[in-house]
This record gives sequence, structure tokens and C-alpha cells, in this order.
Amino acid sequence: MKKYISRFHYLTQDLPNRSHAEQTLMACQAGVNWIQYRCLTKPDDEMIPEINEVASICDEWGATLILTDHYHLLNRVDAQGVHIEDFDADLVVIREVITDEKTLGASATNIERILALQQSGVVDYCGYGPFAHTDTKPNNFPLLGYKGYRELEKYPITIPVIAVGGILLADVEHLMKTPITGIAVSGAVNHSVDPKAMLKAFYQAV
Repeated sequence: MKKYISRFHYLTQDLPNRSHAEQTLMACQAGVNWIQYRCLTKPDDEMIPEINEVASICDEWGATLILTDHYHLLNRVDAQGVHIEDFDADLVVIREVITDEKTLGASATNIERILALQQSGVVDYCGYGPFAHTDTKPNNFPLLGYKGYRELEKYPITIPVIAVGGILLADVEHLMKTPITGIAVSGAVNHSVDPKAMLKAFYQAV
């Protein structure tokens, strides 16, 4: 079942001054239609009511809600899918658990991984990065830069690829000239002086 994959993904974060629900509402008001709830610090009993609050906002605005990693919660919350960051996760098993009704995304840091995800036949899209340095998800993977995304042209990649990791507004125009489907942002919005205005600018640029 071919799924709709937005060209712009906004990832919420654990922020001291803005809840996930507040971030979600702000994004939806800015026109964003794809929200990824990314909370890796709370236990399930704290996340479930928070996710349901976020889901209610997404429903009201017609936005898709994706959970980062917590696929085991899909039967307890109203979300449309999950994005798995764990490279060791068994995606075939996860697909069986969540069924084909839900969207399944996975992360990749090299083209070989993208091709493997595509070959698996169970993943709907791939988050590919890091584009540049990011403090949102610290890692030691090589930075791809524009060249890394242009390399996609050399391979028979048909799965939607979403660029992620340290993307700034000024990068969008050049990135969208590569074979990617879209971009995902978090820190560039969440740590900006005017997050809502930044969201609108990103959304319009994509």
C-alpha cells in the first residue's frame, strides 16, 4: 500500500519552555501537515496522555502524526505511524506488529542502508542524514552535505528519501534540487527566535 509522504516533516523535541502539544499546535497553525513526536526521555505512562493531546491537535488540523520509535504504543494512541531510528530494529517484525495500515519510516546514514530498506519492502520512506552538524541527535556519522544527496542520482532509489540533520532555511533551495522527496527539521525551528515564523518559511521553501 503506497502511503502519502509529506515533503516537510517537523520533529517535536523535549523543550524546557514549550510542550510537545504547544510545538504541534504552532506547527499546524503554520501550515505543517506532518508532525513527528520525538520524545526519548519519558516513560510510557507520561507519553500516552501527551501523545493523545498531540494527536487531538493533529486531527483537528488534518495533520499526520508519526511517533519516533515507540511503535508499541500505536494500539493505545491515535497516530498514523512510526519512524524507527534504531538501525538494529527488526523492521519486518515491526511491520507485522503495526500492520500495513500504518506508515513506517526508518533512518539511514549511507546509500547501502537506503537500498536495503527499499529492498525490504516494508518501509514507506527513509530519513537520510545527517546533512550537517546537529545537536538534536548527536552522532558520529559522516556529514553528507549537498554532495551526499546528489549521489542518490547514481542509484535506482524509488523509496521517498527525507533529508535530515542540521538543515537550515538557506539549505532548502539547494537540497530540493537533489533527488530527495523532502526535508525534516527540528532544531532550526525549535531554537529560533520566532519558531512559528521559521516554520512558515521552511514550509513555503519546500
